[in-house]
Amino acid sequence: MFRSLHPVVLLSVCFVYVQTKCHNKDHTFKITGGGSEEYAQYWNDLAEDELEKALRAQNLNQNIAKNVILFLGDGMGVATVSAGRVFVGQLAGKTGEEFQLSWEKFPHVALSKTYNTDAQVSDSAGTACAFLSGVKTKSGVVGLDDHVERGSCASTESAAVDSILHLSQRAGKSTGIVTTARVTHATPSAAYARCPDRDWENNSDIPEEEAALGCKDIALQLIENATEVQVVLGGGRREFTPNTTADPQSKGYFGQRTDKRNLIEEWLALRPEETTQYVYNKGQFDDIDAEKIDYLLGLFDRTHMDYESDRDTSDDGDPSLEEMTEKAIKILKKNEKGYFLLVESGRIDHAHHGGRAYDALNELNQFHLAVAKAKEMTSEDDTLLIVTADHSHTLSFGGYPDRGNPILGLVNNDTGSDGLPYTTLAYANGPGGKQVFESYNKTGHRPDNRGVDTEDKDYKQDALVPKSSETHGGEDVAIYASGPMAHLFHGVHEQNYIMHVMKYTSCVGYNKEHCEIVGSDASVHYPTFLTFIMSISVLLFRGFLAE
Repeated sequence: MFRSLHPVVLLSVCFVYVQTKCHNKDHTFKITGGGSEEYAQYWNDLAEDELEKALRAQNLNQNIAKNVILFLGDGMGVATVSAGRVFVGQLAGKTGEEFQLSWEKFPHVALSKTYNTDAQVSDSAGTACAFLSGVKTKSGVVGLDDHVERGSCASTESAAVDSILHLSQRAGKSTGIVTTARVTHATPSAAYARCPDRDWENNSDIPEEEAALGCKDIALQLIENATEVQVVLGGGRREFTPNTTADPQSKGYFGQRTDKRNLIEEWLALRPEETTQYVYNKGQFDDIDAEKIDYLLGLFDRTHMDYESDRDTSDDGDPSLEEMTEKAIKILKKNEKGYFLLVESGRIDHAHHGGRAYDALNELNQFHLAVAKAKEMTSEDDTLLIVTADHSHTLSFGGYPDRGNPILGLVNNDTGSDGLPYTTLAYANGPGGKQVFESYNKTGHRPDNRGVDTEDKDYKQDALVPKSSETHGGEDVAIYASGPMAHLFHGVHEQNYIMHVMKYTSCVGYNKEHCEIVGSDASVHYPTFLTFIMSISVLLFRGFLAE
């Protein structure tokens, strides 16, 4: 019977047969739930539950993404995610290891290779160009391809690349940027700017000879070249105001611009007064009615926003990353054509550079809450959610601590060969190396942390190599995805692949042959003959199985 079938029909028949058998009522997994980890049944039930979810994930979501939200945990390598999972779980009163972060529930996971074109271990500007513009480039370069030379304005000719934000705007979608770093910092700037040096955040940062060649600073590009961006929330007021303008919150500090331009005022003047608002503290932010405001600029600190552990939650303080994400979605979702939103937890990276694991993991907790809020507010039918990192750090997670041992504590059942305790978390290099070096010089051994509160937010984990700032790590980072075409993340990818998936899935830019758009709805086109054959074979074989 089957020998005479066309190969396409036979393939379709096999597919339906497997799907039918896997979802047959006799093969449905029965999860008892609860139970104790002491018994095998607990683990068998847990694994069968996960297997059933994996089988359901085979029913691929091939919708077009009306909306795309890219969550970027700056410096959030795999070790940070694993330690963060335990940290957040322990905050919830659990042992921690069994906890699931919000993005760890996403059905599709892949790995991303993070090197820059000129660096084995990357920086945040070159990586941001990769995942936002689809092109790998040099370290320290924003929105320009590899033939640019860092710091050379003359080399930027014909080097500009379009980001997913640019393409989304051209398609009529709304766009927004949320970050806990300065909005002119490496990651957010790559969404809207083209600059041969990531450090040129305001005009005073650019050498005079380069400015004479026409290069604009990054803050100015946000105002003049990214006029359609509707929501910008983060830090970095100093980059937008003159050096004669006092900061409204930081007494004794002024802006840094030397061109006498107040870019905040210019941003407001370019937009409709009745639907535009600028805010600089939590009270003003909370008062924003998302139904009435279409354009929102929030600059909540003169430089980066405070770590969550230091955040002032009063009206004079700052909103949280979760709150900024929620407000941005409420404003952007009013566009029937959809939106693109970039959300960065920028200070995970900064805490690692400072050798302070507490703040890194605490920032990750806020990132976890922001992702959960976005998941709650959106539908997987039309919104692609991606969570990833730009690069890793040198954080290590080791020893043989007991289950539930405080993740920031000392390993509870072991010491080094020198008889001294050690922490579960440590760094290969960084500020913690100084205390190790000084201890060896003074006592002949590394620091004795007995009696030291290693869970304190200001404690710096020991490091092997002393450095004033801990470095990035070069290993791959994870990509987690949920929603339309999330299954396109499936293996080990070059980092620039992320942007191409976003572009393809949301039908912006070129390569839109697969898109059929009617009003606000969209679907994927398949070859007519193949669709017809598969439909007929499905109907025939289901009838065959029913007999």
